[in-house]
Amino acid sequence: MRSKNLFRPLLAAVLTTAAINASAQIPDNLMIVDAGKKGIPVQETMYGLFFEDINFAADGGLYAEKVKNRSFEFDDPFMGWKIFGNVTICDDGPFERNPHYVRLGYPGHPAFVTGLENEGFFGIGVEEGKEYRLSVWARTSGIKEKEVISFRLCKNDTMGEDQAFCRGYIEVDSREWKKYEAVITSPLTEPKASLRIFLEQLSPAQGVDLEHISFFPVETFNGHENGLRKDIAEALQQLNPGVFRFPGGCIVEGTTLETRYQWKNSVGPVENRPINMNRWNYTFPHRLYPDYFQSYGLGFYEYFLFSEEIGAEPLPVISCGMACQFQNDPATHPHASIDELDPYVQDALDLIEFANGAVDTKWGKVRAEMGHPEPFNLKYLGVGNEQWSEEYPEKLEVFIKAIRSRYPDIKIIGSSGPYRDGKDFDELWAAMRELDVDLVDEHYYAEESFFENNADRYDSYPRKGPKVFAGEYACHGADGKKWNHFNAALLEAAFMTGLERNADVVLMASYAPLLAHVEGWQWRPDLVWFDNLNVMRTCSYYVQQLYAQNKGTEVLSLTMEGRPVAGKDGQNGLYASVVKDSNKNEYIIKVANVSSAPQEISIRFDKLPRKQTILSDEISCTTLHSDESLGENSLEHPDKIIPVTVLLDPEQLQNNTLSTTVGARTFAVYRIPYSE
Repeated sequence: MRSKNLFRPLLAAVLTTAAINASAQIPDNLMIVDAGKKGIPVQETMYGLFFEDINFAADGGLYAEKVKNRSFEFDDPFMGWKIFGNVTICDDGPFERNPHYVRLGYPGHPAFVTGLENEGFFGIGVEEGKEYRLSVWARTSGIKEKEVISFRLCKNDTMGEDQAFCRGYIEVDSREWKKYEAVITSPLTEPKASLRIFLEQLSPAQGVDLEHISFFPVETFNGHENGLRKDIAEALQQLNPGVFRFPGGCIVEGTTLETRYQWKNSVGPVENRPINMNRWNYTFPHRLYPDYFQSYGLGFYEYFLFSEEIGAEPLPVISCGMACQFQNDPATHPHASIDELDPYVQDALDLIEFANGAVDTKWGKVRAEMGHPEPFNLKYLGVGNEQWSEEYPEKLEVFIKAIRSRYPDIKIIGSSGPYRDGKDFDELWAAMRELDVDLVDEHYYAEESFFENNADRYDSYPRKGPKVFAGEYACHGADGKKWNHFNAALLEAAFMTGLERNADVVLMASYAPLLAHVEGWQWRPDLVWFDNLNVMRTCSYYVQQLYAQNKGTEVLSLTMEGRPVAGKDGQNGLYASVVKDSNKNEYIIKVANVSSAPQEISIRFDKLPRKQTILSDEISCTTLHSDESLGENSLEHPDKIIPVTVLLDPEQLQNNTLSTTVGARTFAVYRIPYSE
């Protein structure tokens, strides 16, 4: 008995030590991937782009035209222009929807001059050695059969002898309207040139009429003449978007229905597309740009073509017959009534025909004549933007019946309004379910705490019924920090693990707004900033890119202590999700550490298929990190914060468990290849 009593304390001590050692072998941040269960498919449309002509995103931005008010159709026909000598405005021009043009005449003395000068969009940016094309519709209007006009690129504030640093000439040789072109090569780089046009060889018998004066770089995205600015377009292409939503947002609604975006005005010959007032020129009096109009040069044909060329599904949004509700008192009855919806519904049907119709249909023929006889294969259509109240579902129902009757395969996207929650949000979601829309467009421009605390937002959403399009979202820093700093991007990355984890609910997502000119913005933060010659990708841009380039084909289960890793209590500021890419034979794990301390993590793969082997010597980790929480990229330092990729030590993978450390305030993407 005595020996047994002596043995018991010793046995207890051994068991206690073993238990402690066993406990020590279990890491604090153990994430378990269930590799044995078939995952949720990730849609090709999962991460995309939302384009709106705000912040001079179109004219002065993505659209490569460098002349402001090229057809003299602004409310002030000479806005954007300086005139000198004998210059008059006429309104019986060759283009029905753009009737204005200028007449240049003899200035009264051979020593005087007649001409005009365009300021461009915050100047005209040109680069050394690059070619630029001036095109103009013109005719002679005096006695002479031929006239010569000259054009010059000028640097007005130069200390040199000559303000002009590049010249070209065009001979106008007809009394009928014709299009003339000339190409010049800039000898230097100048971000803020101006374009001057002169009537040459002055005499009293002279006169020439000019319309649609246009100045484009010869080198545009994919070489299109009425094309896109190459560096901006390439930045968007490099995001690897799966869907491209256009043309907006609030411009779809318009402050009034008369000023809404009307897609039919944006197609056909570019010279005959009428301008439209841009609602963002006056929306914010503290950021006022009264010279901000839409030329429609970047129109629906160009949007569809760009979607095709960057491999994204086109997602046009059309007016539902409701003007902007933020800017209108309901008592003024700013919206179309149910009885007045026919033309709006017809616009929707005609748009589908324009995109998908055969060349012998009315609108399919228009598309073909513009250079694209093949259909654009439109699958999605948004009806309305940020509408609310019972009036919106009533109108949407009319569209749904008409569209599904004629085009049953088109997926219709409705809206949950401008708010992320609340009474209107709940009522609209209920209405969208009743109407059985295919997707519901949710918007949330929110403070940091929202993105930090809502990575599980979609965990509890119904799995049946309409899916979610997170169509506009961005983290807006609190306390005056509403710009593109790193912390906002990191919290967006954390939140997006919840989008990815719920790929059966969220089928599309897009940050907003997309583009902003540094001298002409109304709203921030924005994904990409630019000036006349340069492009800057923000930290948020790289977050979007890392998700889109690593979206995989199916979402798997990843848990920590049986729970999704969503930054909750006890999870040490960690957020994580995992996808499998069956095309590349890779597991891709995204981890955001929003804490101020590095976190050691272990990622264990359970239930691996029998013939599958993790390849330990090819595991890579891409990180986005800044030592400064409010650090940011700039046009002067565009690469200050960019993703960095390294290969991990093969020894970090043991027994199908990857052990690694995620740095403080870091977003990390692990690519773990396997063989079968």
